[in-house]
Amino acid sequence: MPTMYSLLSLPQTSTGFSSIRATVIDSTHEGSRRDQHRAPIKVPIIGSYVAPPINGSEPFALVKRCISIILTKDTTDVLPATYEGIYNACRAVVTVANNGEGLYQALKLELEKSMGRTAKELSEASAADGIDYITYFVSLCEWFESEISLLRSLLTFLDQVYVLNNPKHLNIRNLAYSLFSDRVFENPRIAIRLRKSIADWVTWERNLRLEHDGRAQIPLFLGHILAHKQYSAFEEYYVKITQDFYTNESAKSAESMKNNPMAFFKHAHLRIEEEIQRSKTLFPVGSWAIIRETTERALWTGRVQWLSNGTLGPYMNVNDTATLATMYALFSRVDGVKALCSAFRAHIQVVVQKIVMDAARDDEMVQRLLDLKALADTTISSAFVDEPKGVVQGSTTAPPPKQPNHDFIYALSDSFAIGFKARRNKPAEMIAKFLDKTMRRGQGGSSDAAFEALLDSALALYRFTDDKDVFRTFYHRALAKRLLLEKSASDDFEVAMLKKLKEQYDPEFGMGEDMFKDLALSRESMRDYHSRLGDNSPACKLHVMVLQRSAWPFAIQKMSLDLPPNMQADLTAYTDFYKHKHSGHTLDWDHALGTATLIGRFKPGDKELSVSLYQAIVLLLFNETAELRFPDIANQTRMDDGELRRTLQSLACGKKKVLRKIPPGRDINDEDTFRFNASFEDPRPKVHINSIQAKVTPEESRRTQTSIEGDRKHYLDAAIVRVMKARKEMTYEQLKAATIDAVKNHFVPQVDVIKKRIDSLVETDYLERSKKDRNTFLYVA
Repeated sequence: MPTMYSLLSLPQTSTGFSSIRATVIDSTHEGSRRDQHRAPIKVPIIGSYVAPPINGSEPFALVKRCISIILTKDTTDVLPATYEGIYNACRAVVTVANNGEGLYQALKLELEKSMGRTAKELSEASAADGIDYITYFVSLCEWFESEISLLRSLLTFLDQVYVLNNPKHLNIRNLAYSLFSDRVFENPRIAIRLRKSIADWVTWERNLRLEHDGRAQIPLFLGHILAHKQYSAFEEYYVKITQDFYTNESAKSAESMKNNPMAFFKHAHLRIEEEIQRSKTLFPVGSWAIIRETTERALWTGRVQWLSNGTLGPYMNVNDTATLATMYALFSRVDGVKALCSAFRAHIQVVVQKIVMDAARDDEMVQRLLDLKALADTTISSAFVDEPKGVVQGSTTAPPPKQPNHDFIYALSDSFAIGFKARRNKPAEMIAKFLDKTMRRGQGGSSDAAFEALLDSALALYRFTDDKDVFRTFYHRALAKRLLLEKSASDDFEVAMLKKLKEQYDPEFGMGEDMFKDLALSRESMRDYHSRLGDNSPACKLHVMVLQRSAWPFAIQKMSLDLPPNMQADLTAYTDFYKHKHSGHTLDWDHALGTATLIGRFKPGDKELSVSLYQAIVLLLFNETAELRFPDIANQTRMDDGELRRTLQSLACGKKKVLRKIPPGRDINDEDTFRFNASFEDPRPKVHINSIQAKVTPEESRRTQTSIEGDRKHYLDAAIVRVMKARKEMTYEQLKAATIDAVKNHFVPQVDVIKKRIDSLVETDYLERSKKDRNTFLYVA
């Protein structure tokens, strides 16, 4: 083992340490002596250490050579060093030789050369435009990005040490990508070829409506342009060619399908779905909405009103709410809801007018209107709906239901109201008659809730009519008949209906309450009267209803009628009883609504006949003889001619012929003879043949309408006088507007009728024209 002395020995040219005695000797050295003091030798060194100069040209050249080889596509040269060697060489250049700037500039120069070669290859590529060129471009991008990734790994010390400490320089990736963008994407020839290739591909798919075999290259292409931050420019171009394509197609399709808007809608909807599917398959999420909106606007712009007018009606007629919901969703994204709502209003209005004007089907009018209203309500609630406002996206709670668009609800009300005006008064009359039939028929097998819903739906139609007085008059008369003839299915529903009409529609329906009071008092009066009779008295079968004239819609009967003596005697006895209890009251008998029950003795068997009083009087005549002529019946009953003919028609020409008419026929003539039908038969023991009494005849409807017109004149006169009394002086236009406002809760008068009433009041000295202005009226006190 060498000694410390030998280690510190200097060349023989100097004897600086030769005179120093060795004091430290290795204990294992053969023949050496142990040092007694064992003290270390201290060698002071004067001056600082100076490293010898290092030559960095070799690692620099190595790294530069490797960069050139890596950035040369399809080169046959082999890297002169391993990846580890390149890595260490880069470290030596940057940290030892401190030549990071030179290496950075060399890298930049090589990148510029490589990008120049790449741009030339892309601009002069022999690949055909379209998917082939896109494929070639993708392959170059993949080569470039992989090589840049390799360089970043090998030149880590340059990227993470030198560049990081020099903010003015871009890192390797950003430098390479910026040079790629400048040389490749900014190259006009390459940009044109890329755009043309994208246009060729997407046009091929759109025209053939197929997926291209090379479609898989598109997501790769998009990924590369996203990496190079060129996607926004591509998206802008793609959106433009999409708009141009579908704008042209929309124009061509609209022309070829101008007589078939439903076919155009289906075609355009399918096109939108195809474009949405293409964007979802190939494009980033952020582009989906932009592409869809562009497609929709290109297809729908200028076509929404035409499509709405031409398709909404047919779709509603077949109850295709699913397609209408799709149409609403599509049109709402292109500001087309107003056009759709306008078409909805026009369609409903036209259908309502057709129903109202179809006089041949008046009996079906209300049911058809109800069906239309139900269809429209369903369409609005299921198709024309919007997301509720204020809903938090991503909330874990169940989403609230969609809300119907209120514009369509208002449009429905307007269209029904306008449609009803096509035939004034009639809709209100038919609604009242429909309710009358419904209340007579009752709920049947339906539940109370279902029956009430039916009544409410009919009342909903009542809101659309301006002729409130017409409805009130016909409903009042029908209610009176139902109560007097005991034809109502349920008194509870009658009371509930009157309460609803009074509270929610018209306070004047409170008159119905007086009807029920009269019936209750009449039943009490009859119990008192019957208690005073003997058990076997024929008058025990008499039931009289005493009604207040103000509460019931019946005029005083002016025509006389001869009753059988026994009937007349019973009525006279009751009259005396009533006057004894109510002195000062006058009873006017109205036999038009009277009923009777007779026993008919026929050969097949006896029947209990439920008939009107008029029918009973006629049938009782045949107790004395089996055959009577029309003039004889008229002389013996002294019944009104029209009423007698209707009565004989119901007995001899209806389904239940208890009399035979000679000669047979539907009309009653003066020469006709009537004979008792002894062979009459019916499977039921009780036979009702008094339905004619409950029906509203056309003549009765005309009389009611005439009465309503007369009442309207009084309404208008009173309203005009009341307004003029308060204002004293008004122009014609002011008076007209004030009059309409005063009577609008009863009816909406026509302007010419108001003018006639004003002229009438001037003639009767309630008003006078101003001498200064003939268009101004003054109130005459």
